[in-house]
Amino acid sequence: MQQWRAAGEKIILTNGCFDLLHVGHVRYLEAAKALGGKLVVAINSDASAHTLKGAGRPRTPQQERAELVAALAAVDAVTLFDALDVRELVRLLRPDIHAKGTDYTAESVPERDEVLACGGIVAIVGDPKDHSTTELLSRGE
Repeated sequence: MQQWRAAGEKIILTNGCFDLLHVGHVRYLEAAKALGGKLVVAINSDASAHTLKGAGRPRTPQQERAELVAALAAVDAVTLFDALDVRELVRLLRPDIHAKGTDYTAESVPERDEVLACGGIVAIVGDPKDHSTTELLSRGE
C-alpha cells in the first residue's frame, strides 16, 4: 500500500462476509472500485462471520472466500479480519474512502467515526440490498 500511496493512488476499504458470492457482491465491489483508487476488501474470518450470521455460517471457508473475492477484476487486495467491524483496520490502513453497501447510510456505518478521524470519507455504494446470501440459502430450505 505504501507504493500505491507514493504513486498518488487513493485507498478504498470495504468489508463483508462474502459467504456465497452473488451478483449483489459483484455490483457492490465494482461500485466501490468506481470511486477511483485501489480497492482493499476486508473479509470476516470464519469466527467473526459465524458470530455475525449465526449457526451454519459461513458456508464457505475463509480462505476460499478470500480467493474468490481476490479473483474479481475490481479487487486489488484482500485481507481477513477477526473482529466484528473494521475499526482496527481503518486505523491501520487509513483509507481515503470507506465504502459500505446500501443497507447502511453514511451516518449508520459502524466505523464512521474512525474513518473521519483518519481523514477519510464514507461512501454508500452498490445496488439496493435485494440480494443476500441469507436469502439465497432460505430459497433452498
